[in-house]
Amino acid sequence: MTLTPADQPTEPSTAALTAAVEGWLEHLDVERGAAANTLASYRRDLRRYVRFLADRGVREPESVAEADVSAFLAQLREGDAGHQPLTATSAARCLVAVRGLHKFLLLEDVTTHDPAAQVRPPSAPKRLPKAISTHDVERLLEAASVGDTPASVRDRALLELLYGCGARISEAVGLDVDDVDLQSRAVRLFGKGRKERVVPLGSFACAALESYLVRARPVFATAGSARTGRGTAALFLNTRGGRLSRQSAWSVLRAAAERAHLGAHVSPHTLRHSFATHLLDGGADVRVVQELLGHASVTTTQIYTLVTADRLREVYAAAHPRAR
Repeated sequence: MTLTPADQPTEPSTAALTAAVEGWLEHLDVERGAAANTLASYRRDLRRYVRFLADRGVREPESVAEADVSAFLAQLREGDAGHQPLTATSAARCLVAVRGLHKFLLLEDVTTHDPAAQVRPPSAPKRLPKAISTHDVERLLEAASVGDTPASVRDRALLELLYGCGARISEAVGLDVDDVDLQSRAVRLFGKGRKERVVPLGSFACAALESYLVRARPVFATAGSARTGRGTAALFLNTRGGRLSRQSAWSVLRAAAERAHLGAHVSPHTLRHSFATHLLDGGADVRVVQELLGHASVTTTQIYTLVTADRLREVYAAAHPRAR
């Protein structure tokens, strides 16, 4: 028997759910100024969510129940025919998009309830920050300044700054010359949300930065002026005279780590983690370290105390006569 078009099986309509998703994404774009990558990630996650709801026969935002959201989270963790299981971190990121959507729909009076409000994300395994020893830090810094070239002088200054004040790599490459005060030995950093903090600089970082500003930066700045006809306020410059990018700064660190034979485990955050761990090992208060790192909550900083506790156990086991 031949089916007429009216008899053909059709996919459940997702028009209302799709419109709700697009309304929220437009709000994030226009009203909140969300980044393009964030919007793309949310759109991808919510397309999967809409398909999941349609398969369960849910076609309207008002019809979504807490059990639907919980079942979607379970599917994220278990995977399905078209998707691999997600880690706890990835599933939690996807749930953020779902919760944001339903909160928006409630605030806009599109729905009368928020089915995702009580659904909690899976707990991610607690991962300790990776830190390297002070000896390995010294090897890394020495490896950054191989040869006496403008690039090697800049690279040493960059890594000395990252370790000397615990800056994120994005904070370091975002610095302007006026953000560094070598006379008072301090640097002004702009963290997440452009939150400003002033962090002291040690003598080694100050010396490396002074050498860079006198001997290397003018070389790069001249190249940039010749090419574009104007200068730049950026502190760290590339060979063309423009601001050094995060990717280039990453490459500087990776090359130094390879020369120092420290392996692939050294990441852009390694020096920041080492900065915090070495401060706590030296007796610094966790709240002081919180301020230096620019953490909004001391809870974030307290993970470093687990690292130092491990260090204390190692010292105890090696030094105490009744420890073994």
